Amino acid sequence: MKHKLTATGTTGQASVPAWPSYKGVSQLVGTSPSGRVTIYADPTLGQSGLQNANDLVADADRVVTANDNLFGTIGGPVSVVIFALDGVTDGTGGADHDGCDYTTGAAIEVCAAFGNSARVSALFEAELSECSMNGNLCGLSTGEALSRWCAAVIGNNALSDFATAPQWFSDGMPDFVNKTDPTDQNADSTGCGMAFLSWLMSQGQGLNTIAQTMVSLGDSGTLAELYASLTPQAASAAWPAFQNAINGLPNGVTSDDPFGVTAQVSQVAAAAPKMAAGKMAKSVTAATCIKGSRRLRPPKHAAARRHSH
Repeated sequence: MKHKLTATGTTGQASVPAWPSYKGVSQLVGTSPSGRVTIYADPTLGQSGLQNANDLVADADRVVTANDNLFGTIGGPVSVVIFALDGVTDGTGGADHDGCDYTTGAAIEVCAAFGNSARVSALFEAELSECSMNGNLCGLSTGEALSRWCAAVIGNNALSDFATAPQWFSDGMPDFVNKTDPTDQNADSTGCGMAFLSWLMSQGQGLNTIAQTMVSLGDSGTLAELYASLTPQAASAAWPAFQNAINGLPNGVTSDDPFGVTAQVSQVAAAAPKMAAGKMAKSVTAATCIKGSRRLRPPKHAAARRHSH
């Protein structure tokens, strides 16, 4: 179904969400068939932006169903606005929301990606997955790596240019397995997490099991503790085993998936889990999520912004 996009009025709707940063006109484009995702767009983007928005209306329920199955939950309703984050329309502006639950983080901003709506869906999933963490892992390197892996799997690797693991490798592979970095903006710690999760999945661990275990471990959990929870091995064995695996790669680390598992883990069950909306699997207690930007950017763009301030 096509939705005409016009710029009449200031919003076109009386109940437009308060977006993290977008201040322009929020024109309603449509709602996904399930009613769980409402899509808005900046009308100044024209037909190409409207196409991104219409494509997300059509794809949003696939994304939320797959996300539900990764986390063992049924998430709440969310709203998405598509606009030119950082003034770009190729998706490299990334995505943003304010919190890692369906209360503080349900207003999601996604960069337009003209002619490549798969990137819009992947960016949407990156932020949606953080809402499903239910306040856990918020603003931490562990949560950032998990959300990017969710986006890679559900978004069909449409954000390969957002890779951080090669930078971690070239920077000497600092150890963020035994410690968690209290930021989601460090390419080294995020990259370590991306490579580590790739390695775990190459050992037969499913992304759904990884996601739900990481959420249950909470903010204080480390990747080493994740390893100990999923295998018969002690946490102290995680870093040496991971280092050996990395050192055994014939070409080093050239992507966020150095162990080549994306294709194997991309088949997420279609049926949503039978669980009350917003209920966390295994009775995980929701953490307190501090409201604030959870911005996703490619490493080069994030570095450029840091150096410009």
